[in-house]
Amino acid sequence: MVKAGVGVAISGLRALPCVAVLMWLLCSGMSSCSGDDNKVYEANIDPEVTPTMTTTDVSTLISDSGIVRYKVDAPVWYVYDEAAEPRWTFPKSLHLESFDEMFNKEATVDCDSATYFTKQQLWRLDGNVRVVNMAGEKFLTNQLFWNQKQQVVYSDSFIQVIRADRVMEGYGFVSDERMTDFSVRNVSAILPAEMMNGSAGASDASADTAVAVADTVRRVVRRSAAPGSPRSPRGPKRIQPNQ
Repeated sequence: MVKAGVGVAISGLRALPCVAVLMWLLCSGMSSCSGDDNKVYEANIDPEVTPTMTTTDVSTLISDSGIVRYKVDAPVWYVYDEAAEPRWTFPKSLHLESFDEMFNKEATVDCDSATYFTKQQLWRLDGNVRVVNMAGEKFLTNQLFWNQKQQVVYSDSFIQVIRADRVMEGYGFVSDERMTDFSVRNVSAILPAEMMNGSAGASDASADTAVAVADTVRRVVRRSAAPGSPRSPRGPKRIQPNQ
């Protein structure tokens, strides 16, 4: 019985090479069908146009030094970390709120689209930009830059500042991050608030007339002070993202 057992064992050992050969042939056949695993395939992806991350329905808080300073809401958020100029883009509108150290709201920002250049900590806001500071003052323009590193907000586009007592319009703007210490450069118009909204006791006709007059004044002054006009001094130079 022992010999029989040894014979069985030997037969089993002799069968192992055959099984190994069979398995190798099987694997070789599968490899030949699925392709050569030794080849390295590289995807032709352009990091300038292909985001490394895409997020939809964004609502997030952003901290600075462990303190929540911003809240961001956006339909779409693209991250281009591998681009020559790493950036975030928000192509379908952006709503941003900034807070102080006690989580009190300092300002709100809304725009049609936005780009954040991560290395420079620079925001570029485009299209129907609307900023409201803690005093309720409104800032309306088509493009605005916010340099977080230098803690300054600026623009060289036409801007309208709506305050409780007056409305200022001009080309070029610079402010602190809180939008409380600001100046409008190349002022084209300063209008009483009543001309924009009508006084509380004025009739509807008087209010409509005031608004029409205000619109006419703005158009005339804006044309004479538009960039490129011989009368208009040059506005501030726009700081490009790679500077």
